Order: sequence, then C-alpha cells, then structure tokens
Amino acid sequence: MQHLKIILAEPRGFCAGVDRAIEIVERALKLYGPPVYVRHEIVHNKFVVEDLKGKGAVFVDEISEIPAGGITIFSAHGVSEKIESEAKLRDLPVIDATCPLVTKVHKEAQKYEGEAREIILIGHQGHPEVEGTSGRVKGGVYLVSSKDDVQNLKVKNPEKLAYVTQTTLSVDDTREIINALKSRFPNIAGPELKDICYATQNRQNSVRELAPLVDLVLVIGSQNSSNSNRLRDLAEEMGTKSYLINGPQDIETDWLENITKLGITAGASAPEKLVEDVISHVKSIKTATVETLKGVVEKTKFKLPVELNG
Repeated sequence: MQHLKIILAEPRGFCAGVDRAIEIVERALKLYGPPVYVRHEIVHNKFVVEDLKGKGAVFVDEISEIPAGGITIFSAHGVSEKIESEAKLRDLPVIDATCPLVTKVHKEAQKYEGEAREIILIGHQGHPEVEGTSGRVKGGVYLVSSKDDVQNLKVKNPEKLAYVTQTTLSVDDTREIINALKSRFPNIAGPELKDICYATQNRQNSVRELAPLVDLVLVIGSQNSSNSNRLRDLAEEMGTKSYLINGPQDIETDWLENITKLGITAGASAPEKLVEDVISHVKSIKTATVETLKGVVEKTKFKLPVELNG
C-alpha cells in the first residue's frame, strides 16, 4: 500500500479570542449552573457549539428568547449597540465574550465617527461581526467587499471618510481594497494594517507554506466560518486541491487515492480534537506518518471578564 505523509500547518486551530470565548461559557456554566444563554453561536464551529449545548448552554438568535434573569453571553463576534441596549433594558446579567480585537475595531469606528467622518467597513455582508460593528456606528456604514465596490461607492463628503475592517479578513485580503480606497479618496483615515487580526494572517501564511508541499489540503472548519473558507480558497489559489470539512465524517476515501502528501490545517474556531480525529480517520484508510511544519508560535492570551474573576 502507498505510504502517506501527513503535514500539519502551524499555527492552526483556536486563536486567543476563540479560546477566551469558549472558556467564558464553560466558566459561566460552572459558576452559575446551567442554563446560560448565548446570543448567536459563540464561535463558528458546529462541534464546539454542540459540545457546549451538551454542557447546558442554550444558543439563541434574539435577546427576546432569553427568560428574565437568564445569564446572557455575547458571542466572540460582538454585538450592535441595539442588542446591548435590549439586554440592559431587560436587566439581563450580561457577560461579554466579544474578542478584544473586535472591540478594538468598534472603538476605532466610533472614534472616526466622533471626528465627523463617514465610515467604510471592509467585510462580508451578513457576517455577525459586520452586523455588530455596523451597529456601533450611529450614522451607519458603507460596506465594501471588493475593489469593484470601492469604485461604485457614493459618499456624502469624500474628504471626511475613514475605514475599518472585519477582523477575520487578512492583510492580504484587504490590502488591495485599502489601496483602492486610498487611491479614490486620498484623505481617507484608517488603522494600520498591523491592526488586522494576527491569527487570521498567521493561519493564512502557514497555508501558503503548506500548499506547495502537498497534493491535497484538508481545512477543518465550519461552512459558515469566514476564516476557514478563506484557508480553503487560498490553497486552491496556490494550485493545490483543497476541501473544507467539519470533521472525519466528511472525508471521501477517493480523495486520498494517488495522494502521497496530505496537508491538514484548521480554522481559528476549530478545536485540535477534530485535527486528531481526522488524522486517526486518515490512518484507518492509509498507512501514514505525521509531521508538523515549523511556524509562528502564538503566545497571545486575553483576560477573562471581571464577572468570572479572570
């Protein structure tokens, strides 16, 4: 039987914001007992969400679904001021699991609005983070997802603009859009590119290294995970076949035919347990050895909210 070499991307899987959000739900369950109510999926991963449901977390779309006095957790993607106000109005005890990097974007947008600038948000329509950031700007935002969107943009005052970005995009995803904005609106203000999420960029850089070394890349992550989809796209752009999978159950045996080198990575909301399960499943189909690419070691750790004595 043909031998298979599995090469793991590094870094992969959970980022500090996801780690923190999951720990917040788990600590709240221990501290207050179940149920605790989470507005929206805490992170975009089915496995994580189902695991937390099993422990007593209840996921809701609307604040109105939470009973009086129910412990309420906002997801890592952040929420709009409207959602926050709804929870305050009902006097719900809230624990905010918004990723600190998302909170930073909210504050940047509000600072620019305070300077009487209109806000352009670089991001994907319908993404919960985009909805949360949009809902932090009283005058609303212009959403752009591509260079074409920039060319078609109609603003009130081209001299008084600023941009912010969805954190789960990378420097590479946004650079050409930012360049197009600066070209069309020379006086536009905006954060440094280094302010974009470190974890998204690191995971994309590791796929860039991995893709040329292998015949196939498996990206572990949910279909609604923006950063996981981007990892799959990136491998494909580099000429390597790639599939986005929830876990081992999605792997089709014929994908592994005539493959001698298999790359595996995981989106920022996918746990390492799924990586291990995928490796075990692949080893049940083919004889395989595993090695890990050398990559950036992430040491970022975010503090827990004071309500949890973090």
